[in-house]
Amino acid sequence: MADFDPEKFEDKYANYFPELQQAYKNAFNRMNDRYDSQLVHAIDQQVLNESEPFYDGDGEFRVELPDEPYDRLSGVLVDEERFEEVLEIHVEEIETELRRVFGFA
Repeated sequence: MADFDPEKFEDKYANYFPELQQAYKNAFNRMNDRYDSQLVHAIDQQVLNESEPFYDGDGEFRVELPDEPYDRLSGVLVDEERFEEVLEIHVEEIETELRRVFGFA
């Protein structure tokens, strides 16, 4: 577990890249076990690869998504409601993993 420093998180890719990778990977694996793997892979590669994690204080993280995430999806047939549902759960899993990886959970 890394010693978390909120100021260092401002330059997160230089200071916490392995921890960020681990959090995203853990969330992906959990999602891949529970949901349609083709959809989970598409969300991971076409939406979450452009996402940005932020630290909001008090051990809370949030993940900002790129604009129009459903429009970024290709190669998978899924209605927008189902896509939004799975994406929301995936983002919650990443935020949970960020709290865990940085010792807040």
